[in-house]
Amino acid sequence: QVQLVQSGGGLVQPGESLRLSCAASGFTFSSVAMTWFRQAPGKEREPIAVISTSGSATNYADSVKGRFTISRDNTKNTVYLQMNSLKPEDTAVYYCTTVVHESPVWGQGTQVTVSS
Repeated sequence: QVQLVQSGGGLVQPGESLRLSCAASGFTFSSVAMTWFRQAPGKEREPIAVISTSGSATNYADSVKGRFTISRDNTKNTVYLQMNSLKPEDTAVYYCTTVVHESPVWGQGTQVTVSS
C-alpha cells in the first residue's frame, strides 16, 4: 500500500523549532522528489519546500527560506522538515506529498501552531 505517514508538529512559541517527519512505504522512495505543503486557516494549500530524489537539490518558498530545511534519508524512506525561528504566521496544517505512478500521494497532515 502506497502511503505517507507524518509525525511531529504541535504547539510552540515564536522563535522555537520543530521537526516534521514523513515516512514513506509501498513505493521506491529514492525515485521520487518530495514536497512539503502547508495550509493555513482560510487559505489555500501552498508548497513550501521540495527536495530532489538524491537530496542534492532543494527549493523553498520565500516565506520560509532561511528558516526551514528540507532533507531526506533514503535509507529510512523518510523526508524531514526542520523548522526554525517559527513565527505565528507559520501556523498551519503541514502535508508531505509526492507523485507515484502519476498519482498524487499525501500524508495525513500535521498541525503546527505557533503562539505565545
